[in-house]
Amino acid sequence: MGPARRFSAVSNTSETIQATETMSRRKVILLAVICALIVLSAASAAVARTRDRGPQVRTETVTRRDLVSTVTASGYIQPRLKVDISADISGRVTDLYVEEGQWVEQGTVLLRIDRRSYEAAVNRAAASVAQARAQAAQARANLLRAQSELNRAEQLAPQNLISPSDLEQARTQLMVTQAQMEATEHGVAQADASLSEANDQLRKTTISAPMSGHVVRLNIEVGETAIVGTMNNAGSLLLTIADLSEMEARVRVGETDIPDITLGDSALVRVDAYPGQTFAGKVTRIANSAVNAPAASSQTAQAIDFEVVVTVSQPPKDLRPDLTATADIITDQREQAISVPIIAVTVRDGEGRRLDAVASDVPPDDGASEVEGVFVLDNGTAVWTPVRVGIVSDWYFEVVSGLSGGETVISGPYTAVRDLVGGETVRTAVEPATTK
Repeated sequence: MGPARRFSAVSNTSETIQATETMSRRKVILLAVICALIVLSAASAAVARTRDRGPQVRTETVTRRDLVSTVTASGYIQPRLKVDISADISGRVTDLYVEEGQWVEQGTVLLRIDRRSYEAAVNRAAASVAQARAQAAQARANLLRAQSELNRAEQLAPQNLISPSDLEQARTQLMVTQAQMEATEHGVAQADASLSEANDQLRKTTISAPMSGHVVRLNIEVGETAIVGTMNNAGSLLLTIADLSEMEARVRVGETDIPDITLGDSALVRVDAYPGQTFAGKVTRIANSAVNAPAASSQTAQAIDFEVVVTVSQPPKDLRPDLTATADIITDQREQAISVPIIAVTVRDGEGRRLDAVASDVPPDDGASEVEGVFVLDNGTAVWTPVRVGIVSDWYFEVVSGLSGGETVISGPYTAVRDLVGGETVRTAVEPATTK
């Protein structure tokens, strides 16, 4: 075979191989496209089937259970009876007889303030009293002399032994001395009052316990100056005595919860310093005015709280004031009440439509008013059922009317309940909702 014939054979073979490779690539691409179309078709069918079956929801059977409605509020532990002691006079503390935490009986001397200046004031007042009394004695003597001169003048006047002007002068002198006598008597009374005030100031240099209890706060030391107590001056508070046998939790309750609380309501008090323990209590006082009443000039809305006092029954002996506490106030209870999860209750219009889907021109009396209800599951369909609810516990609403028990209600998730409409098909979750 010549060279030209060999080259032609090689060329034909190369072209055949290239054609074969081109056909193979086309088959692979075609096969890939067919597979992609199959996957997309399957996915579309799955999405369509999912859409046809509706949203996935959780369900729960309506049963009877004991419900407890509570209001939870936070605050601080305080003694039921305590006295903040401030100084009524200013001066340096010279003696301090108590320590913080010490038990004291009523009348026990707690501290003394430097009394030297107050003793001097008493001495000055006593001297003023003596002087005023001496002046009163002199005025009394002058009054007696003026009375005697008038008597003599009245005896001599009928005999014309003195002139009428002398008689008139004697009468005038008597009136003057009477006025002087009254003035000196008032001076004596004023001096006595000043002496009494000075003695009272001197007595205030000694501060005694007004009640029996523990010294729970001590803000003064020997050598420091006690100043007259004022409401806005915290430094004027010398010490605090409290009866720790009766303790109470003073908590703040929001304005929306105050109407539910009444005197005598039971409560469970939790103190952060005693983890895992609860103390029984009872509501003993409800404030009539807000703790943080808004100012008349305020233009911004703010939360309004009222103080509620819960007296703790049998508090531990080492329970201290100012500890952080939380009170669960029991406002109502129901035994074996028909109940549904809180999340299952939603709001629709009178015809079961979502409120945001109701036309704005539909008047309220034509079915656009808010109605509470639940969705009852019936053969895979969500059936809108209006209900009337009662008290609410941590997890459940009491159902007063609308359900009789045994129904299966849609209890979540929240987005599903929010968007559901009556008659919609739903899918139930594999795992039922956990009963609280």
